[in-house]
Formats: sequence, structure tokens, C-alpha cells
Amino acid sequence: MSKIVLARVDSRLIHGQVVTKWLQQSAANEIIVVSDELEQDEFLQSIYLMAAPPGVEVIIKGTESVQAYWENEAAAKNSKVLFLVPDLTTLREMVEAGVVKEAIQVGGLGGGPSRKNVVKNINLSEDDVEILEGLLAKNMEVYFQAIPEETPVPIHKLIEKYKIL
Repeated sequence: MSKIVLARVDSRLIHGQVVTKWLQQSAANEIIVVSDELEQDEFLQSIYLMAAPPGVEVIIKGTESVQAYWENEAAAKNSKVLFLVPDLTTLREMVEAGVVKEAIQVGGLGGGPSRKNVVKNINLSEDDVEILEGLLAKNMEVYFQAIPEETPVPIHKLIEKYKIL
């Protein structure tokens, strides 16, 4: 049975830090990317597939198709999975579906309207804060960590900062 060794929220999904640092740190040999948008875009998929190093399988699924994949195909494998989602809404769906039960690392959330920068690479909206508070209420461990060399920051500290901004 496959195991998620790192569940990470990162709006950039597969990029240099993920490939060079987090794969090595987590010893993952498979990356599952969950994105409804990416599932529909074969060209973008090909770019993400090329970004992965040799020997690391990349699976790209949408929020619905990943559930069946996780329960059937992943259960039949013995992979160490780096589980990537682009945003907190997708993460919440994966937690509610019972796919993600592990600690959750928030690595990067992009900016935009109605989003406040709380720390390098992390911009939160009111919806994000609501989702994060819901995860904390379920006693899930959620923390911010951009790179392995940084000390993880408990997400409640970023929520507190958001509320005073």
C-alpha cells in the first residue's frame, strides 16, 4: 500500500525546490499532483512530467479521479508519495475524502485580490483562513515550510498574523 510521506500545498506544484529538495528529504518515489485544471490540460501535464527527475513517477489527477486512484491503484503499489495540491480548497477536499490524513505542509500560496501576504511565499484569503482553522479544529498538524532548511512554523501563527494585517 502506498503511503503519503509529504502532503504539500504549493501553488507552483512541481518546481525546482520540490524536485531538488523535498523529494530527497522525503525519499518519495512518486508524485501525485491533484488539480482539476491540470487534469484537463495535456500540454501543461507534459511540462510537469518533464520537470520530474528520472525514476520518479508523476501521477496527475483531478479531485474526483484521485480518490479512485488512491483507493485502487495506489493501494496496490508500495510507493512513497509526495502529494501536491495547488490550494487549500483542494486540500480540504482531499482531507474530507480521507485521502490526506497526515501532517500538511504549506509551502507556497500565490497573491491576488483579497489576499494578504503573511510570510514569504504565503498569501492568505479569508476562505484560506477558514479552511486552515477547520483543519486545526480536526487536530491536524498544519505548518508552513518553504524549504527543508527552514524551521517549520505552526500555521496558527500565520493565521494570527493575517488577522492583525
